[in-house]
Amino acid sequence: MNEHETFVIVGAGLAGAKAAQTLREEGFTGRIQLVGAETERPYERPPLSKAYLTGAAERDTAYVHPAAWYDEQDVELITGNAARSLDVAAHEVTLDGGERLRYDRLLLTTGASPRRLPVPGADLDGVHYLRRIQDADRLRAALTGGGRRVVVIGGGWIGLETAAAARGHGNEVTIVEPQPTPLRAALGEELGQMFADLHRDNGVDLRTGTGVRELAGHDGRVTAVVTDGGERLPADLVIVGVGVRPDTELAESAGLEVDDGIVVDEALRTSAPDIYAAGDVANAYHPLLGRRLRVEHWANALNGGPAAARSMLGRHVVYDRVPYFYTDQYDLGMEYSGHAGPGGYDRLVYRGDRRGRRFIAFWLSGGRVVAGMNVNMWDVTGDIQALIRSAAPVDPQRLANTDVPLVDLLPARMREEESRPSGD
Repeated sequence: MNEHETFVIVGAGLAGAKAAQTLREEGFTGRIQLVGAETERPYERPPLSKAYLTGAAERDTAYVHPAAWYDEQDVELITGNAARSLDVAAHEVTLDGGERLRYDRLLLTTGASPRRLPVPGADLDGVHYLRRIQDADRLRAALTGGGRRVVVIGGGWIGLETAAAARGHGNEVTIVEPQPTPLRAALGEELGQMFADLHRDNGVDLRTGTGVRELAGHDGRVTAVVTDGGERLPADLVIVGVGVRPDTELAESAGLEVDDGIVVDEALRTSAPDIYAAGDVANAYHPLLGRRLRVEHWANALNGGPAAARSMLGRHVVYDRVPYFYTDQYDLGMEYSGHAGPGGYDRLVYRGDRRGRRFIAFWLSGGRVVAGMNVNMWDVTGDIQALIRSAAPVDPQRLANTDVPLVDLLPARMREEESRPSGD
């Protein structure tokens, strides 16, 4: 390793922090500079809408590393100082504070930002977005103690998780979602309906097929959400969860290829020499799927940062992890593996007790499993991902039969690999 080289990582979130960790673990002895726009040291985002927001965990559990780790590992953590410009030819990043960082290799893990609600009144006090840890601080304080009227705009993952947290704190919750069911794009209508029922069973007033016309207020503070049908929903606070957009401005202004994220290959290399990208911002070619995919979930940052670090070191890298995410809402825990998406499957197969919300759902395309979701069933993710990775046709009846082990549905070669003791 060249101890005189400098590797700069722009974006001090989970992907960036894990990349820095991997560089040291892989023996890189050069200079590492980890640059973040936030004043906080790197943290993970799932607790912000789950355990920390519900009160089940404290703030410190969100951090990726202890505060002392960065000095111990000789990682220069630069916080509260966003990257302002990137000069590809000069191999140089300029920060908001005017500092210029020269790099031999550069990793962009700039993440994503919440989409803003484009209606009158969206800038009133009491309107919350959830992306940063300070957002979670404010929202947790607002929800704690209960007794408030909370309107959640958007029935995606953030909307549903914050709604569950708000109910857990004893608040009155209404969700406004323009689609016929929550999570329709991610899961389809059948399983979206399961989440609709879950929230209604827990006292949420879920309004589907309903958009928002404006947010009304008094003395600068939100007091109501006005739907596109003219209904006025009283609100002491509003949570907006209408998706995110990748933070590509730095890459785009520098001339890197950008298309719904920074375009990278299977080794997470961008269109510019010596520049890599990972995490929410990367639109990566996925060899398993045969196309590019941008994944906005925790596991992609956790695994993508280290993969990019190895690529920066010249290792042979093919980043082909099966996409994975999870959620916890009320008494329902769920893990989802793969990628189906609208039009990406032609059949749903269920295994287990749908009514009792303890089952596995499989999305099939051409008789092959392309995605699987285990609901309140655990230690099956490895088998589900193996089925996806095998791309082998499966018998739907055997797939649905709980008496048939999932491993028995794999091709013989993969069954042998699954049964081989670890370490062989």
